[in-house]
Amino acid sequence: MPLESRLWGKAAGLGEDARGADHTHPLICHLLDTAAVAEVVWDELLTVHQRSTVAEALQVSDDQARTLAAFWAGLHDIGKISVPFQLHRNGPKHGGKLLTQPLSGEPGYAFGAGAVQDRQSHEAAAHWWLVGIFKEIGYPSSRRRPQSQLSHAVAQLLGGHGGRFHPVVYDKDSRCLAARHPGMGVGSWEEQRRLHFDEVRRVVGVRSVPQGRMTPGAAVVLTGLVTLSDWLASIEEEIRTRLRDEAWAGTPDDLDSYWQIARSAAPRLLQRTDLLGTGFARPPEPPESAGKPGLGASMARQVPDLVAEHGPGMVVVTAPPSEERTEAALRAAAVLGHAAGARGLFYALPTGSAADSHMAQVHAFAEQALTGPWRSLLLHSSSRLKPAEAAEQWAHANAVGEVSPEPGEEWAPTANSWLNSHHRALLAALGTGTVDELLQAVMPVKFNVMRLFALSGKVVVVDEAHARGAWGHGLMLRFLEWAAALRIPVVLAATAADKSVDAMLAAYRHGAEGDREPVTQPRRSPGRSFVDAQSGGVHLPQQPADAARASTLSIEVVDGMPYGAIQAALAPIVAAGNGRAAVYRATPAEAIRTFRQLTKDFPGLNVTLIHEQMRNKDRWQRLAACRGAFAPNGGGSGPSVLVTTSMLEHVRGLHFDLVLSGPAPIVALLARAVQSVGDRSRLVVLRADNASELDDAALVRRTDLLLGTGRTVALPEELPLVLDEVYADEFADRLEGPAARELQQLDNQRTVREHKASGTARWLAVPGPRELDGDLGLLSRDHTGMEPELLSSVLGEDVVQVVCLYEHGQPGNRVYLLEDGVPERRLERGPKGRPVPGQLVPYLIPVPKRLVEGVEGDANNAWRGMAALKNVLRLNLKKSEDGRWVYTGSKHRFCMSEHGLMIDELP
Repeated sequence: MPLESRLWGKAAGLGEDARGADHTHPLICHLLDTAAVAEVVWDELLTVHQRSTVAEALQVSDDQARTLAAFWAGLHDIGKISVPFQLHRNGPKHGGKLLTQPLSGEPGYAFGAGAVQDRQSHEAAAHWWLVGIFKEIGYPSSRRRPQSQLSHAVAQLLGGHGGRFHPVVYDKDSRCLAARHPGMGVGSWEEQRRLHFDEVRRVVGVRSVPQGRMTPGAAVVLTGLVTLSDWLASIEEEIRTRLRDEAWAGTPDDLDSYWQIARSAAPRLLQRTDLLGTGFARPPEPPESAGKPGLGASMARQVPDLVAEHGPGMVVVTAPPSEERTEAALRAAAVLGHAAGARGLFYALPTGSAADSHMAQVHAFAEQALTGPWRSLLLHSSSRLKPAEAAEQWAHANAVGEVSPEPGEEWAPTANSWLNSHHRALLAALGTGTVDELLQAVMPVKFNVMRLFALSGKVVVVDEAHARGAWGHGLMLRFLEWAAALRIPVVLAATAADKSVDAMLAAYRHGAEGDREPVTQPRRSPGRSFVDAQSGGVHLPQQPADAARASTLSIEVVDGMPYGAIQAALAPIVAAGNGRAAVYRATPAEAIRTFRQLTKDFPGLNVTLIHEQMRNKDRWQRLAACRGAFAPNGGGSGPSVLVTTSMLEHVRGLHFDLVLSGPAPIVALLARAVQSVGDRSRLVVLRADNASELDDAALVRRTDLLLGTGRTVALPEELPLVLDEVYADEFADRLEGPAARELQQLDNQRTVREHKASGTARWLAVPGPRELDGDLGLLSRDHTGMEPELLSSVLGEDVVQVVCLYEHGQPGNRVYLLEDGVPERRLERGPKGRPVPGQLVPYLIPVPKRLVEGVEGDANNAWRGMAALKNVLRLNLKKSEDGRWVYTGSKHRFCMSEHGLMIDELP
């Protein structure tokens, strides 16, 4: 029986022929396209360690592993040889009739009544069918525990190329395939699957039968290789250059000829990704200043020797937040990246605003540390819609600095870049974003293993690693297990060593095949530890790091009305005619009100406002301006004040003479306080102010009791002592009467919340690499009750992206502008009248979901039907009688101005 070239693999977006029939790309061609791309991905994109991980697991040579990887990639869509796929009602047509309809009337292609209704996906069909054929050709197999052997592992891996793995297929099911899934078809359907399998195997040149086992590391690398190769082989405009004519029969000679065409096209496909050629330069020798005190000097002296002796691993740095700590973390990343042969870096921070502020420093690092071309993306909830547009807009906002905003610069991908997609963006050589991007790699979300694959070729830096609460901490521990198993070099930066840091050290050690013995980071600040990824060994510094500059933090707690206290604290600065201060308020609404009052009461004061409920572009522009106005030696003439919210507490590079804040946990207060510069830094806490709803009430109360009327802290020496004191279990024992009972009640509530959160994180996280036991389906398991809302709350990302449009014109001729009175900022329409998602990125506003609960917005069906916009709330603003742009819902009133979005609850 000849191979059937009418079986199609790709059709959407390929256009029509002269007869008006949809163009199709034969399935065998798509399989060979993918195999050819896999060869180039193996050669040009995988690191040496990734390739050796696969070869060692399969117990074959590097060349044999390469050929097997290409062969398996070429089989990923073999499940498309099935009745439901080939005869799907949305398949390619001519004159309204399916092109494959004649197949059903030919001998051998008959099928039962239930075949078309079989809901098995083509990915699952590949998994089910390949289990048996791999067993037939000699791959190791097991009847009782099929997931433990290679025949099932490879089939399950290929069935997961759509983003989710499918459950184990047991021997009793694989022996009666058509009975379990009639859509698979028998007769010619089965023969064509075998013919396609044999031809891919012959053309690719596979001669070996591996006898190894699929390790978790090899599974991640191969899943990433297969999925990435499929994505590239599916680029529609490239497929159109390789379409076969109607007479093409798919004979062995035809396939051999097409294989050469596919191989010649594959390098060009990979070039489109902007992924090739990036590496780490050899770190320079430590400067002469390395002999001086300081965290950076200590790291420069010791980390290179540790890595040279033990190989890459995880470096933990504990010190107060500062640009020096960031620089030390990046220096360690450069050493680890070069030693590991890594192809890029991902810098993860607690919040999107912190990521925005760090991007310039990460770029400066990349200019020195990375070789070859590199592309950079901004990755957090506000930028995820179109990461390349976000990076481009960020560059425009930062044009006042050294980062050029011009598209086409080496670091900036263009808006139509292949990387400009949520699932692909993490592959970029340089990423600056939130820790959520890491945590999703160990949650059962779609393409979670692609995230692990993307990170497995990089160095990962996690700044403020402990700043995510109990849920985030539990997921971080699981991520570090996987990171160690995949030999991902990691740098963790934390304010001070505590039990959470110890747990992170132990998790990486366990993932690196070390034991579960507890690991303790030195409590001295600054400090550091190193765990090598090869053995899980823990290596402490030969000599502790010293502080480059000791300082004293003066904390004053004041009572009275918050705004009156703010006025009193700022009065000396205004009277002196110079000085810089930061005022932290609990909510954007309070920040806006404070900004307006200060502007009114102090006409000579330069007041800047930044909060999270501003449009992306406004927030980026103001942050860029603040880096100049509040730089260590910057700023203009006259006194200046920045009014903000907790969003800026992780931002670096801002320096103030005075910091004012409402009540908050001690860690948050210290993060804000270190922005105050000088030998005697000043923090004023406004006791009567509101605390943020996101802050833990027990920790806020403990902090208030600890500080009393004020306190002086020697930095960095006393920082760990202060943190230990406020978190101490016996803290409440020192209190008496109502205060003790109140704190005990708050502590009990916090304990319950943390236990619940930790339990949820353990339940939700995917198994660790040692717990898989060969079953990749556990990485995609679907729990009852695991709704998107739960995932977002675990990620701490329970926000909705809002876009406000200004309504202009009369009914029937109405247009919507993205900016008031700017006609060229009109809402654009793409094909079929759909909005263009990329244009919205600069105008998105992150809003807590609780504030927009029940608001449906003004999105039409075209908007709601786009996956990229399903979480974007559209509000069509109207001008009120007082001239303000508003949107009134059933419970809230939204008002947009140059100060951002104000949300007021209706009476």
